[in-house]
Amino acid sequence: MKKRIADLPDFDMAEQLKSEEEIAAYITMVIEDGDAAELAHALGVAAKARGMSEVAKSTGITREALYKALKPNAKPRFDTINKVCAALGVRLVAQPANHH
Repeated sequence: MKKRIADLPDFDMAEQLKSEEEIAAYITMVIEDGDAAELAHALGVAAKARGMSEVAKSTGITREALYKALKPNAKPRFDTINKVCAALGVRLVAQPANHH
């Protein structure tokens, strides 16, 4: 029996992010892809996983402003990204690029 794509359950990445380690791995993977718009979206997914109200309270940014700043194709300011990362229990880290 064939399944239709419409019959498959929706995948929600936020449901997969249960720990700070998983959030850090997900955000690192997105950063490595080098797409700034995707980073904003990934932070939004991680904030949803943690609870947008909790993240908003921790950052001092309203829920509405967070949703706007972290929607796909948004261009949040660095201080917003930094505050969200801190609220998620992760931090951005610079590492040497691997040049061979």
